[in-house]
Amino acid sequence: MRALTPDAGDVDLAERYAYPPEGTWLRANMVASLDGAAQRDERSGGLGSPTDQHLFLLLRGLADVVIVGAGTVRAEGYGPVSPSEGWDGVRDGRSSVPPLAIVSRTLDLAFDAPIFTAAKARTIVLTTASAAPARLETARERADVIVAGTDSLDFPAAFAELAARGHRRLLCEGGPGVLGQVVAAGLLDELCLTLSPLLLGGNPTRILNGPPVAVPPELALAHALLDDDFLFLRYTRSR
Repeated sequence: MRALTPDAGDVDLAERYAYPPEGTWLRANMVASLDGAAQRDERSGGLGSPTDQHLFLLLRGLADVVIVGAGTVRAEGYGPVSPSEGWDGVRDGRSSVPPLAIVSRTLDLAFDAPIFTAAKARTIVLTTASAAPARLETARERADVIVAGTDSLDFPAAFAELAARGHRRLLCEGGPGVLGQVVAAGLLDELCLTLSPLLLGGNPTRILNGPPVAVPPELALAHALLDDDFLFLRYTRSR
């Protein structure tokens, strides 16, 4: 056992969180309290800090596409991705912002909302063949649609299609249900986890929501950063 002593001075976050230079890589970014709650007042944003928000935006800038579940879009009040301070140089040679890819089996989405109508990069919808035809037609008018799976989303197929479209640097922002399915499918390469210095109690949702993972992936600690008692952990696994 050894102590983790914080390095003196600031770190280059863009360098610390750089994606591998080649291949498809799926990163998840989540926040949790010290007792494992993934939400406070039904929102993950209630657990964060200004530094956590800065990192949240930076990770978006580093990504080719941002994947998020429809429930999280509704609960967190998602809008389209906008350019952010600190993105200087991180998107060279790419579009000004990454598109959102919204996971929705039923397509219960407000297609006239700014997340579709005001997006600088056309929003993507990941859905299934069982979606209502009328909703699917509307989705195709307002977004790029990827159909993968029949009754439940085939995440490997959906993510392979994203990679085929040039989106190899994937960022998943949850929610816990989506992340649970991603982990169960064996697709997660990296977890960025912010530990918030709070104890909330109760019976909260954790960062993964779903049945037990049949083969739990083993992750290795890549780094641990500290700011105002918030701990920023980055775990990765090798293929």
